Amino acid sequence: MKDAIKAILFDKDGTLLDFAATFAPAYRQAADLATRGDPELARHLLTGTGMDIETEMAAAGSLLAAGNSEEIAAAWIALGADGPRDTLSAELDHIFTQAMHAATALPGVPAAVKALRDMGYTLGVASSDSEAAIRAFLSGKSLTDTFSFVCGYDSGHGPKPEPGMLLAFARDIGLPPSRIAMIGDNTHDLEMARAAGAGLAIGVLSGTSNRDDLAVLADDVLQDAAELVSYFAESPA
Repeated sequence: MKDAIKAILFDKDGTLLDFAATFAPAYRQAADLATRGDPELARHLLTGTGMDIETEMAAAGSLLAAGNSEEIAAAWIALGADGPRDTLSAELDHIFTQAMHAATALPGVPAAVKALRDMGYTLGVASSDSEAAIRAFLSGKSLTDTFSFVCGYDSGHGPKPEPGMLLAFARDIGLPPSRIAMIGDNTHDLEMARAAGAGLAIGVLSGTSNRDDLAVLADDVLQDAAELVSYFAESPA
């Protein structure tokens, strides 16, 4: 099956970057804004959408682990945050995009994706973050030219776990989904891969999910995306 793969679509958060190091402070800032500085309400928003306050990790499959700004804004308003949703969503997008300028890439991953490109694979990113945030992260890590496709929740192809982002990548590069591998740390990534008919769905343990979370949907589960170079080394594009 690996021999058929010619392109790889990556999730961003927890797959290319360190989720907790990057998003824990961003989520705290966002919750403070959404509650006008009310610490108890901010804690309520964060725990109500999946964050463990002590560890600053988001639960696998939760809104903070896999949702987009519109979904988080709607949930926070339901929990008591200021609205309207469109305004709060835009404010969250701004905070998350600013966070990308100081985002922490996962060890070995920038070098790995460049190696995969040099092996002949066409690479893309599909994230529940905004397209602007993805591009800010790639630019800050000198990865812009490594990826030929960038898609956020606001790029017009629908949210995860719907198949639209992967299908858009397939159309953009002129390959059937069966020639594409999807790499992600969350079940939403793997559900999207299955819905789109991807050739491979590969989970990574570098984000918010554990092996049991991912194994039911993944063809393979790797420790992190840096392992993809050796994983694909025997079947170059």
